[in-house]
Amino acid sequence: MRAWQVPESGEPRAVLRLVGDAQRPVPGPGQLLVRVRAAAVNFPDALLVRGQYQVRPPLPFTPGVELCGEVVDQGPAPAEPKDLPDEQWRPGDRVIGTPVLPHGAFADYALLDAATTFRAPDCLDDAEAAALHIGHQTAWFALHRRAALRAGETLLVHAAAGGVGSAAVQLGRAAGARVIAVVGGAAKAAAARALGADLVVDRTAEDFVAAVRAATGGRGADVVFDPVGGAAFTGSTRCVAFEGRIVVVGFAGGEIPAPALNHALVKNYTILGLHWGLYQTRDPEAVRAVHRELCALAAKGAVRPLVTGRLPFEAVPDAVQRVADGTTTGRLVVLP
Repeated sequence: MRAWQVPESGEPRAVLRLVGDAQRPVPGPGQLLVRVRAAAVNFPDALLVRGQYQVRPPLPFTPGVELCGEVVDQGPAPAEPKDLPDEQWRPGDRVIGTPVLPHGAFADYALLDAATTFRAPDCLDDAEAAALHIGHQTAWFALHRRAALRAGETLLVHAAAGGVGSAAVQLGRAAGARVIAVVGGAAKAAAARALGADLVVDRTAEDFVAAVRAATGGRGADVVFDPVGGAAFTGSTRCVAFEGRIVVVGFAGGEIPAPALNHALVKNYTILGLHWGLYQTRDPEAVRAVHRELCALAAKGAVRPLVTGRLPFEAVPDAVQRVADGTTTGRLVVLP
């Protein structure tokens, strides 16, 4: 089979290598072998290639942390009954999930854990289904599980035209919140407006802190969704409402802020962390419940992954590099 492999850590365009005769992975206990129908590109893919992610597979490995695929085969039953999947999968079933590294999604075939595999919603095509899982799950857990977003509240979303930010805009709207979207550039502003954001702020042209204060009559945002860090986080502390909640989702801007906790004390706001991957092991039933909720919202048209690029298999290095550089809008998906 074909597979993109990382023989050494570095920038995606420089180090990713296409192997045309890679060995097809064999599913172990509780695993599924799937034929990849679509692989969504995520920021963690760039971190994996750079050797900067919290998980570091042995070299060489195939990146790609999110896919839509078709079940081909399955391994033997797992030894522990608690690891049994809720569904019994059959060859030909269309599924989504996070591949078991080092056999990631940027290949013709990948491995999934049967217990954390989900049926792809019929209302989404392969590219959209591949992009539904991580981004929308992350946004849902951040907004609902961590921040307890309520209808009528003001939600501030940073990087609102990006993969996870666009999911937060859609889910915020579905929850009845007023959504203020912060983006970088005119094209991303247009994308955020198309997503239904109530107010779009281009941070390259205006101060988002002043814009949020003006839009809320000086009150500030009740919930802040921050996958950027750095100046985005610092500015958010200046325009978060009394008893507001800032959810730290990631540091795509490259700078991990060091918050002044006395400032949180004086203004009575809460800083919350969100690492969605932990729910896969700590509370897998919650992940399954959110998947059902997302499928229901997708069926109603309330959420739909913003897929802006459907790319050929040969484009993987460029796609991962573009996501790493922060130049993309929405989601890029590779179609093997």
